[in-house]
Amino acid sequence: MSIEIKAPTFPESVADGTIATWHKQPGEACSADDLIVDIETDKVVLEVVAPEDGVIAEIIKGEGDTVLSDEVIAKFEAGAAGAAAPAADAAAPAASGDADKVGPAARKLIEENGLDASAIAGTGKNGGITKEDVQNFIKNGAAPAPAAAKAPAAAPAAAAPAVNVPVGERVEKRVPMTRLRATIAKRLVEAQQNAAMLTTYNEVNMKPIMELRKQYKDLFEKTHNGTRLGFMSFFVKAATEALKKFPAVNASIDGNDMVYHGYQDIGVAVSTDRGLMVPVLRDTDVMTLADVESTIADFGKRGREGKLGLDDMQGGTFTITNGGVFGSLMSTPILNPPQTAIMGMHKIQERPMAVNGQVEILPMMYLALSYDHRMIDGKEAVQFLVTIKDLLEDPARMLLEV
Repeated sequence: MSIEIKAPTFPESVADGTIATWHKQPGEACSADDLIVDIETDKVVLEVVAPEDGVIAEIIKGEGDTVLSDEVIAKFEAGAAGAAAPAADAAAPAASGDADKVGPAARKLIEENGLDASAIAGTGKNGGITKEDVQNFIKNGAAPAPAAAKAPAAAPAAAAPAVNVPVGERVEKRVPMTRLRATIAKRLVEAQQNAAMLTTYNEVNMKPIMELRKQYKDLFEKTHNGTRLGFMSFFVKAATEALKKFPAVNASIDGNDMVYHGYQDIGVAVSTDRGLMVPVLRDTDVMTLADVESTIADFGKRGREGKLGLDDMQGGTFTITNGGVFGSLMSTPILNPPQTAIMGMHKIQERPMAVNGQVEILPMMYLALSYDHRMIDGKEAVQFLVTIKDLLEDPARMLLEV
């Protein structure tokens, strides 16, 4: 039975997509729910799976082609017996006998680096090989897959010498910008061109939060089924309270209209291999610290696996980005349109501070608030950041809402 393979139904905010990678080729056997193609949109990468057991009869849209919502991209023959994946390339994970244990992202990384999948220890479900397993294998001095399947066997002593780049030769590699990366670049440039963007800074004494976390982190993890207590949940809750006091910071601009939101949906920037993504925490006013931490952990995991959906990233009234995890001491975050403000967290650094006439060494963090001056006055921006500083330096105020 012939079945049309179609692109997914894109939401209204996504006009089209691009065929990124065909994981199955015409005539190759597929099992139901096997990943057959990745389609990259402006926001996420969507996966299309095999509807039934069978083979791909014909690929209509090749890699790099633009596709519309529900457009036919291939023909599929259900129930047909196909050939196994080509075994000529010993570097391909399918030839290792563990193809069913190798995830799509891990498979791609293995192929790009010419690795032998059978030499990689899997830590995923049922011993599956994850992308992190491959990255760790490479860091620990990975050896390329044996080339015996591609060339006649040679005597062990006749191993080919390593090829060294001649001294003075400068190698360049040209890689097309992914659709997601191009969209991110376009939005960042538009944000700077279309907004009257300013940034105000302050610093926070992190000692109270660090002591509170140290005192309760074990009990917190035990009480909330393994959810770890981090710093981000405190910042999200502090930002939520500050957004209530300064609604302009929680607003957005739509043409000549200023839209004030009666709820707090905070986006948390997540760095992935495909680029920066900003999944959104919905209604943070009613979320507990445990809710925030578990949701952010889930966002991070799905972001690394390429499984964040469009619904996860749509909307948002305010954004928090944390460059401190990479060691940034201070930076100027760029607005996430149509939002009017974004807050940047940074590295916790011990510094000598004057406290009541005495010098103390305290763990300090710089905070940066970039805002659209068309919507927010400097006074409101400064007071917003001071409110967050006060809440974090005296966490009890968040509980008492004072």
